[in-house]
Amino acid sequence: MSRRRGGVMSERLKYELADELGVGNVVRRDGGYFGNVSSKNCGNLVRLAIERAEQTMAGNNSWK
Repeated sequence: MSRRRGGVMSERLKYELADELGVGNVVRRDGGYFGNVSSKNCGNLVRLAIERAEQTMAGNNSWK
């Protein structure tokens, strides 16, 4: 079984969500490394990404 190389989310979306959560400065300070973001905030980032995907699939882009 091979592992996927590269992520599902674009870098732009990751930074956009990080900014929404108020941790974008931490990620930028560390050169794009998300390892210094708390697990709680990473979980919230994933939750936001899922919400965005569900809204997109439903055709409701109210987050724009």
